[in-house]
Amino acid sequence: MGVAELPLHYGRSPKWLFQRMVKLGKSITTLIVNEYGKGKFLERLADPFWLNAFGCALGYDWHSSGLTTVVLGALKEALAQADLGIVVCGGKGKTSRKTPEEIERASEILNFRSEEIERLKYCSKIAAKIDNAVVQDGYTLYHHAFIVSEDGEWVVVQQGMNQLNRFARRYHWLSKKIKNLVVEPHSAIVGKKEDVVLDLTARESEDTRKCSVDLVKDNPEHLRKYLRDIRQKSLWEFSKDSDIQLKFLRLPREHDFSLQDLDDRVIKSLKLAYELQPQDFEELVSIRGIGPKCIRALALVSNLIYGTEVSYRDPCKFSFAHGGKDGVPYPVDLKTYDHSIKFLEDAIKQTELSNFEKVRALKRLSELVEEIEARAQS
Repeated sequence: MGVAELPLHYGRSPKWLFQRMVKLGKSITTLIVNEYGKGKFLERLADPFWLNAFGCALGYDWHSSGLTTVVLGALKEALAQADLGIVVCGGKGKTSRKTPEEIERASEILNFRSEEIERLKYCSKIAAKIDNAVVQDGYTLYHHAFIVSEDGEWVVVQQGMNQLNRFARRYHWLSKKIKNLVVEPHSAIVGKKEDVVLDLTARESEDTRKCSVDLVKDNPEHLRKYLRDIRQKSLWEFSKDSDIQLKFLRLPREHDFSLQDLDDRVIKSLKLAYELQPQDFEELVSIRGIGPKCIRALALVSNLIYGTEVSYRDPCKFSFAHGGKDGVPYPVDLKTYDHSIKFLEDAIKQTELSNFEKVRALKRLSELVEEIEARAQS
């Protein structure tokens, strides 16, 4: 448990470094998959501190937002070259919007049936929707990676940016540990801790989730009446009325919501949801057009009128081997880096020979780690 702050960094990874990241990433991934299996590798990707350590081993910035995008980009190329039964879909910016079609292409490699493809596309979509609209923390997604194995297990690693505080936030999902996609589904969220976050995935927000669905299944035009009644009464009159328990909905500055925000556009989206009659909160969130403003409006009415609980707790909860791109703690040692790539590639070949040779290769790997640590300290 801990907090890792990820300052926003701009620029591109040098070509000489990125090419090596692909090679070394391929070797490390192959060893992990061969030794522990595909599922264990996905579990490690779902661990934010392991991903940071992985990025450090590949020589990237330990503390920047770029670690997420560049390391996942290198891993995407590495897995495309390796026959490990794992594919990375999506990426940064416009590439993230190509995730559905990349999942379809991946199905040709991983042999998924049509219903499995649709399920994976839905999981990718709902994960992005939840971190953009249901967890309202001031961070807008700009990177979405969907990593899927031939066993049908998947991991989402996506990242958002906050232009006000100049930090990024990374969200991790692991399919086999998710019981409900809208109830605390993250394996981890890493970033700068915020004072107030509207988190409708929290268990204590359960009543608000249910109430939001009920409000939509009723005619959304009634919301106008609720808010008109609120305007007509003063807060003092509310406080004197013993039958009404008024609670205040505190939201971050960048997500401030006034009663006037319940405009015709929001009502139109809610009417669409009303026509579809969603059965639960997940189905409501998945509807096209139901975004952050609609979710906030429903939470506002649920909280003010019905007194439902809403969570404002932020759900947000490091090792160098070859140096770092920015020279921290020291410049990338290319000789050691290339030696590591060659050594691991040889180790992979050795593991295919026999158990004896496999143990011997792993022993050599341990000796290499000690050698690298000694160089770093000197």
